[in-house]
Amino acid sequence: MKKFIYSFALLMFTAFAVNAQDAATAQPAQPENPNAPEIQFDKTVHDYGTIVQGGDGTCEFKFTNVGKEPLILSRPQSSCGCTVPTWPQEPVLPGKSDVIKVTYNTNNVGTINKTVTVTSNAKTNRVVLQIKGTVTPKPATTMPEKPAEPGAAPIQK
Repeated sequence: MKKFIYSFALLMFTAFAVNAQDAATAQPAQPENPNAPEIQFDKTVHDYGTIVQGGDGTCEFKFTNVGKEPLILSRPQSSCGCTVPTWPQEPVLPGKSDVIKVTYNTNNVGTINKTVTVTSNAKTNRVVLQIKGTVTPKPATTMPEKPAEPGAAPIQK
């Protein structure tokens, strides 16, 4: 009987301790900052159309900070290693614009459908940018014929 009482007391103590920790660590919801930066992109999708294998896979996504505080971008994450984003390292002041440059490696033939997730301190803290298109194989090259040397006689068979 003593084991039962001790077990029950230990169980109740653990339940109260866990409940007390949840209440102590819970933070009240913070009101939204009305002056927070806001990121506004000119476009969020870039369509390359058709690109030849090995062609230029670079595009830019222009954005503006339409908020009232400086905008700070975190490291944008691409959906694969073939897509490399470059972004401004310095805060973008209110009313100013900048670009995120995205370079896609066009060595692989096929359909392009990749994303870059941009995280920032803006009201909308995550924006997904998309690139799409098709990479076609390089056209086959033919060997140029060697021009005949002046004065050379044609070979007769």
